[in-house]
Formats: sequence, structure tokens, C-alpha cells
Amino acid sequence: MYPVGVNAATTAAAAIAQAIKASGVIVKVEPNDLSAILAKSKAPIVVVAESGVFRKHSQYLTSYKGLAFYTTSPEPLHLPSDAEIIHAGKIWIPG
Repeated sequence: MYPVGVNAATTAAAAIAQAIKASGVIVKVEPNDLSAILAKSKAPIVVVAESGVFRKHSQYLTSYKGLAFYTTSPEPLHLPSDAEIIHAGKIWIPG
């Protein structure tokens, strides 16, 4: 049995992935640029995952004005208090 929220995370990640497929655009930005984008958004949705075997890093994915923005960071980012956080097992970005 999955913990509460995993199905929601999977659904949200699938929805973002479908939107990315439809638009075909993922913008890779630096962590501070993603933080600036999140600061402009009202109640942003942020998908967060950890990756890496030997060195862990956090991955973040959000959308803003129809584009998907993605970044990785060796340290967790400070996210806005009004952000809806979706914890995903993995974020896969093509390319």
C-alpha cells in the first residue's frame, strides 16, 4: 500500500508530463531562477523528487505561464509557504 499522497503525486506528475509532451517545452534554469519564478506565482504547484546514488540532489518542476521549468540543486530549496508540494519518486526529463 502506498502512503497517502503518492497517488496524487503520480497523477500530478503524469499531468505535468502530459502537458510537457503537448507543449514540448521544458526550460532548465538555475535554482535561484526557479525560486524567482515561484515568488511570482500565486500558490504554485511544485513537483519535488530526490535523485542520485552517491550524491543526492533535489529536483524541482513547476509551470509558469504555460512553460515548464526544471532545476536540480544539491541543497533543498526554500519553497514559498503557499506552494502546493507534490513529492514524486522520480522526475524524468527527456533529452
